[in-house]
Amino acid sequence: MRFAPAAAALSLFLATTASVTSANDRDPTPRAAMLIAEGRAALEAGDTQAAIDAFEAAMAVDPGFTPLLIELAEASRVEGLQGKAIRYYREALSRDPGNLAAISGEGSALVEKGAVEKAQRNLARLESLCGSECPETMALQTTITAGPPARLAAETAEEGPATN
Repeated sequence: MRFAPAAAALSLFLATTASVTSANDRDPTPRAAMLIAEGRAALEAGDTQAAIDAFEAAMAVDPGFTPLLIELAEASRVEGLQGKAIRYYREALSRDPGNLAAISGEGSALVEKGAVEKAQRNLARLESLCGSECPETMALQTTITAGPPARLAAETAEEGPATN
C-alpha cells in the first residue's frame, strides 16, 4: 500500500511523457492543446474531475489525437475509475497497437483492479516490444511488484475462495 501512490505517480509521469512521443506525429489543434494544458494543470493541482472535463472537451475538439486518450486514462485512474481507464487505454491501443504508454498504463490499471495475471501479459508484451530496461516496462514491473491496493487485497481475502 505504501508503494501504490509512488507507483501511480511514476506511471502517470511515464505515460504522460511517453504518450507525447509515441503514436501521433502531429500536434493537437490549438484549442485542444489549450484544453490539454488546462487538464494537466488541474491534475497537478489534484482536481481530477476538472482534468477529466478538460480532457473530454479536448477530445471533442480533436477526436483523432490519440495521446489524449492516455491523458484521459491517467486522470480516470487517479479518480479511481480503473475500468474507465482501461477502456481509454484499449481505445488508444486500437489506434496504435504499439503504444508503450497505453500497454503499461493498462497493465497498471489491471493491477489496481486485482487482475495481476492479465497485467503480467502486458508486461510480457512490453518486454518483447522494448526490452526490460525501457521506462514503461520498469514502471509496470514496479506496479506489479507492489501488487493490488491493500483495500482490494483485504476485500479479496475476506471473500475467501470461490465455491462454485
